[in-house]
Amino acid sequence: MSNQEKFNDEEVGASRKDRPTGSTHFGDVDFAEEKTEEIGDATWGEVCRTCCVHTPEEWGFIFIGLVMVLFFLYFFLFGLDLLGSAAKVLGGCTAGALFGDETNPVAGLMIGILATVLIQSSSSTTSIVVSLVGAGTVSVRSGIFMVMGSNIGTSVTNTIVALGHLGDGDELERAFAGATVHDMFNFLSVGILFPLELITHYLQAFSKALVPDDRDGQGEKWEGPIKKIVSPLGEKVIKANKDVTKSIAQGKATCENGDKFYPVNCVGGVISKKTCVPSKSADYSGLSADQIPKVGLITCGDGGCPAFFQDKATRKDDEISGGVTFFLGLFILIVCLIGLVTILQKILMGVSTRIIYKATNVNGYLAILIGTAITILVQSSSITTSALTPFVGLGALHIEQMFPLTLGANIGTTITGILSALVSDGVNALQVAYCHTLFNITGILIWYPVPFMRRIPLRMARALGKGTRIWRGFPVLYIFVTFFIIPLLLLGLSSLFEQDSKGYTVLGSVLVVILVLAIIWFVYKWFKGGLRDSITESFTRRQRRNIANQNLPDDMDMIKAELARLREHTGLSEPEDAVEVGKE
Repeated sequence: MSNQEKFNDEEVGASRKDRPTGSTHFGDVDFAEEKTEEIGDATWGEVCRTCCVHTPEEWGFIFIGLVMVLFFLYFFLFGLDLLGSAAKVLGGCTAGALFGDETNPVAGLMIGILATVLIQSSSSTTSIVVSLVGAGTVSVRSGIFMVMGSNIGTSVTNTIVALGHLGDGDELERAFAGATVHDMFNFLSVGILFPLELITHYLQAFSKALVPDDRDGQGEKWEGPIKKIVSPLGEKVIKANKDVTKSIAQGKATCENGDKFYPVNCVGGVISKKTCVPSKSADYSGLSADQIPKVGLITCGDGGCPAFFQDKATRKDDEISGGVTFFLGLFILIVCLIGLVTILQKILMGVSTRIIYKATNVNGYLAILIGTAITILVQSSSITTSALTPFVGLGALHIEQMFPLTLGANIGTTITGILSALVSDGVNALQVAYCHTLFNITGILIWYPVPFMRRIPLRMARALGKGTRIWRGFPVLYIFVTFFIIPLLLLGLSSLFEQDSKGYTVLGSVLVVILVLAIIWFVYKWFKGGLRDSITESFTRRQRRNIANQNLPDDMDMIKAELARLREHTGLSEPEDAVEVGKE
């Protein structure tokens, strides 16, 4: 970095306008105003000097900062782990009930979305779908549309993480745009490939060609190194029983008392894995109910039973524990996010944006490979994208750099499904797993190589990010409408056509026509009828009121101070006490 670029680095409220070179540095008051195309180019020599040339005192601060970053990052991942486990406990029974024998394509897509939102993991959803297809409960065709839906549902996690930046408008805009670029890619890919698969069956045909005629299951489940580091601590708090969702989906059990899972029973009242978790190889025939171990949504691991595990628990007890853990995980996530962002801000303070951009601006296709490798290691695209979202909010990573990493994460998460399928016998499970991979690769080929096509999801994500400027509550509305309300409505609508009743079919057809007309009306009013302006104005008024309410105490203090100053200047006496005036 040149001496000119160091001009005013440490000054509070510095601006690129203050520097002769006009370069923007991290922490400037106008940091958010700089556009990507305005960032100048730096040499690798400048990057190395900024990175590696420091005084011993500076190295000490950097070391302490990096230790704190690793500390907060570990507990950030721990919070994500708690969030995922709690979601599996809260939604395990419901998610299992969503998977049916045979569904129409729209229902399959919506089931994939809702199940993934409920258990907060596309890897888990895909593994469940793969096992159901392997067991013959769900057909390959239905499984394809379910994994399409899981691709959309998984993007809710990093969108929730973006809410951690609600306290700062600039960070929220960048973080929400960086998170929703994942959503936009998945929505656009499904928008093209869903009807294409309906018409041509190309995913089913290509994946069929990739698998042998028959095969035996081989291999064993692989656990990534990050999970090995984070999971032991998470399992001390809560451990979700994934067999619940699978068993309910296969129609083998329910969550009702007296069935396979409830009430929880630990033999002899001793709480341990041996006495509480039933062995798959043991024969319990002829034993009384008190002699048969039974666990529900919360189970025990090799390290013992978690803190929230309890003997004789019912489904309600476990779901309450899951709810408490969910909020605990969310609290840890937000605290660590704030800590992580604060420390990174301190480390990057005063560094030129062109240095940061040079260091992080790797080739897009290499970034896809990096995203794939990271996701294979952590076995979750949600973890990859959620860990990167704070960096986008901070401004250290641009949305153009986040996009290919997200695409790589989408490919990496399909490896989990393939590994699950390799353990199963037959070829159907492996075929569905390959379909998931082919779906993501095809989506990347459509939306990334051509610059014009690449800009579409980026512009859509930026538009959503700007929506947070109009109203801070917009991200919450977006999450509920996109990941809950719309999928539930479409699932309910599509189910009308599966009732084998002419009345329901006619009703469904009428509702579809009404829905199509409503969409056409909305699009017309949005672009031609002034609906966009009126909604924007309404959100702006709401945000202005919220800001006014927040600033009201400070404004009142300022007014009182000004009145006191005016009285002192003009010599006016203090007003009489209101009580005394009332007495007179």
